Amino acid sequence: MNAPARVSAGVAARDILRRLHEVMASRSSAQAKLNRVVNIIARSLSSEVCSIYLLRDGVLELFATHGLKQSSVHVTRMAIGEGLVGHIAANKEPLNLAEAAAHPDFAYKPETGEELYHSFAGVPIIRQEISVGVVCVQHVDPRDYDDIEIEALQTVAMVLSELISAAGLIDERSISGVRAHEGPLRLEGLPLVDGIGRGRAVHHQPRIVVEQTVAEDVDAEKQRVSHAFQVMRGQIDDMLGKAEFAAPGDHDDILETYKMFAYDEGWIRRITEAIENGLTAEAAIERVQMKTRRRLREAKDPFFAERLHDLDDLSNRLLRIVSGQLGTAAELGLRRDTILLARNLGPAELLEYDRRYLKGVVLEEGSATAHVIIIARAMGVPVLGQVKDIRAQIADGDPLVLDAGRGLVFVRPQDAVVQQFTEQIAARARRQAEYAKLVDKPARTVCGTDVSLQINAGLRSDLPQLDTSGADGIGLFRTEFQFLVSATLPRRERQTRLYQSVLEAAGDRPVTFRTVDIGGDKAVPYVSQAGREENPAMGYRALRLALGREGLMKVQARALLDAAAGRTLNVMFPMVSEPWEFDAARALVEEQRRMLGERGRPVPDHVRYGAMFEVPALAEVLPELLERVDFLSVGTNDLFQFLFAADRSHPLLAERYDWLSISALRFLKRIVDAADRAGKPVTVCGEMGGRPLAAMALFALGYRRVSITPAGVGPVKAMVRSLDLQALKPEFDGWLSAGRNMRAALEGWAEMHGVALPLR
Repeated sequence: MNAPARVSAGVAARDILRRLHEVMASRSSAQAKLNRVVNIIARSLSSEVCSIYLLRDGVLELFATHGLKQSSVHVTRMAIGEGLVGHIAANKEPLNLAEAAAHPDFAYKPETGEELYHSFAGVPIIRQEISVGVVCVQHVDPRDYDDIEIEALQTVAMVLSELISAAGLIDERSISGVRAHEGPLRLEGLPLVDGIGRGRAVHHQPRIVVEQTVAEDVDAEKQRVSHAFQVMRGQIDDMLGKAEFAAPGDHDDILETYKMFAYDEGWIRRITEAIENGLTAEAAIERVQMKTRRRLREAKDPFFAERLHDLDDLSNRLLRIVSGQLGTAAELGLRRDTILLARNLGPAELLEYDRRYLKGVVLEEGSATAHVIIIARAMGVPVLGQVKDIRAQIADGDPLVLDAGRGLVFVRPQDAVVQQFTEQIAARARRQAEYAKLVDKPARTVCGTDVSLQINAGLRSDLPQLDTSGADGIGLFRTEFQFLVSATLPRRERQTRLYQSVLEAAGDRPVTFRTVDIGGDKAVPYVSQAGREENPAMGYRALRLALGREGLMKVQARALLDAAAGRTLNVMFPMVSEPWEFDAARALVEEQRRMLGERGRPVPDHVRYGAMFEVPALAEVLPELLERVDFLSVGTNDLFQFLFAADRSHPLLAERYDWLSISALRFLKRIVDAADRAGKPVTVCGEMGGRPLAAMALFALGYRRVSITPAGVGPVKAMVRSLDLQALKPEFDGWLSAGRNMRAALEGWAEMHGVALPLR
């Protein structure tokens, strides 16, 4: 049997929209209109079957079909998630299958007579962000539908959403946002920016419903879009010119990338083409947004996922302008202490809020590397991400208590929770006051042992905390943040300025720069990678990628050498697995140093080279590595996930391994003993060093340097100044040798000897 003629791009879309417009304008009943629609779609897409399912009483009901048995109309029903139709409704994503029966969610409905058909394609019908139905096509021969055919179906789904809403066929109970709970709730999420806050719930963005999809006057719709783009670009230019963001900072690259998207001529061209195919301005913006979202999600690339948030932000902004509908909560203005709720936020949208009243943010999505999180951290706004069904469970005006550090938000909290929050605020203030008294005091134990408490940093906004925390220096400056927020490779001059500002802020205190750790789950668009990695944490990343992309590493080496001219440069390489990798990286930096010297350029007085110990196999060649390095840094975050074969980002595994387990502590002792024998300083960089009880164990093992978050310096220093390390060490060695429960033993000893540990 010959393959059916494929739909042509513009002609088919315009033809379908014209016919659907005629159907919608007719005086026939809603059922008759749906019957005509399935006939139009089947003919236009050369498919033997076209069916429309609508959500009624919580299930998907077959409302109209061309090709299946008419007796199954209003008889065949499927739950959300059941069968291919239910799969589409549940995931709100198109499905395109050459062989439908091979899909794991395929469910045969004998009353429809669909056993004759092999290929299947369907798209959701969306209303107010809720799946209210599905439109699908089937063909007797196995084949994939073309992208343009899927796009035609998605356009049809937009028109159907309007049609069934006007006809009263929408199941209003499904989209009314009725909350499952009216009483107190405790919702969990992913901590993104630490902090606590209390305020009334405000939803960032009202739902914008596209009420008309088919254009009456194409030229008028194009003019509306052109004007909306001018207004939007003016808004962004005004925002970038605000005094607090005009000065150099971490947001430079983020906002410039955002502006680049806003001025992308390809974006306006795609919207204009959609209008020329018969859509209104609003429908065209939404259509292009849906298409872009689908393609970026299919890329399965973290970089593109973050660009998706920026593009969603801009699309929603443009849609609000062109429709003239109610603006965001920021445009209306905050009047009281607020916890902001959103599916996601772009960086520019967050910047529009009044910082005096913004006490926290709760997101349905969100990730630690999103641009908005970097901005929120700089603003000091706590953020909790990945909290499901926000709109269904929280109404505007609901009182909220947010504890982002613990991953919790309390909705309509009981008096006891509010009282606990108030006490927590007071206790935190008291602790901070006590820690502030220690800023200028040494981190010295009761027995006279000095330790060095340094901070981890990666942003300009981290630098003032060197002084406020009383840290001894920066033990780990993550240079990759500048690479992650830029759409192109950061120019050498820009890198140099950042590194110079870090060194100037540190003054006489040491700074250790870790060379760029990108690749794997920190993908950037300007460095190509060989396919999708199944295990990116152990993939082509960090030093492995840098040695394979020497141009990138040479540019960074030059920038570091320029920035540290006349000073001492401490540079370390991440994820070293073999001594030869360290040798190759060191040689590359030394080559750039020699070239600069030959050209008469100033260079650092001294360069100290170190390696990150993150790969357990390095323990077997540690003596050989220690002969080469000037210092060693133990990256406990990656080291332990490799040591325990447990992904630390997996919610079911994050608590499965313990930093204070016998195996972890014995491994760490092996490292510090080898470094001591070689006379090389060793630092622990990672969350472990910032937890007072775990830091107590590290110092008992023999470590004398930790690099931690700025917030951890005060609690760890308080612990150190109350600790008699000479009394602890023999006891600790005995517990370690005997295989005791180290956490319980340490807690008991600390309580008995008055060691200052914060309440958990």
